[in-house]
Amino acid sequence: MVSLVSGQAEEKIDYEIKYRPAYSLLEVHLPPESVIRAEAGAMIYMPSNIEVKTHTRIREGGIWRTVKISLLGGETLFVNDYTAKNKLGIVGFASAPLGDIAMLEVKEDRGYIIQSSAYIASTSEVTLDTEWQGFKGLFGQNLFMIKTSGDGKLFINTFGAIEKRKLREGETIVVDNYHLAALSTTCTYKVKTFGGLKATLLGGEGLVTVVEGPGEVYVQTKNPMEFASWLWKYLGPMMHRDSGGRWSRGISFKWGL
Repeated sequence: MVSLVSGQAEEKIDYEIKYRPAYSLLEVHLPPESVIRAEAGAMIYMPSNIEVKTHTRIREGGIWRTVKISLLGGETLFVNDYTAKNKLGIVGFASAPLGDIAMLEVKEDRGYIIQSSAYIASTSEVTLDTEWQGFKGLFGQNLFMIKTSGDGKLFINTFGAIEKRKLREGETIVVDNYHLAALSTTCTYKVKTFGGLKATLLGGEGLVTVVEGPGEVYVQTKNPMEFASWLWKYLGPMMHRDSGGRWSRGISFKWGL
């Protein structure tokens, strides 16, 4: 069990990350009147003394920031604040991808840029914004990231396990964009193609990010696009189109008997 401090209640909040690395679950133990903020849909369970308030991200920086995060960052317009009333409350959170959960400590002089849809929860002092990564829409890759700032705790999920790399001043690392989970704002980064045009189109990498230290880089071991392509090899033959050329919601199974 690990403790963090809620700036609002000035109390220690215990949390535990269970079932790592494939089926990670974040469990937060909230003292009375303590608050944890989480992405809409991330809650798994909670006791009846937890009060939930749903609001848009407008409270975190205005309507434009809210729209940017939702449309460009892959996040919903809504977040939930969970407050324990009268006694301790235990809340469980998880996300759709099968993978790990990590806690990142956001400071005034060091925030994090995280992959879109990676956000699970944070203390109320952490704010979110989008960070343009360049090369919009090239090769179909989503290059919008979520930029965090403030002074608090940030919880992210990854697809697969997490590899943390610490970079010294001037040290660089090249990461495939779909494997890049997060990097600290103390780093500088540049998006580029993987080698020449032939390597970019046929080498299986597309775009990569060159990150230069000092700072931290978090890499996820699984690629969601590769997984989707692998899954489609099996689901695709079982799907069929209607007369209008649209994919049917049903799946037609053909048994080779």
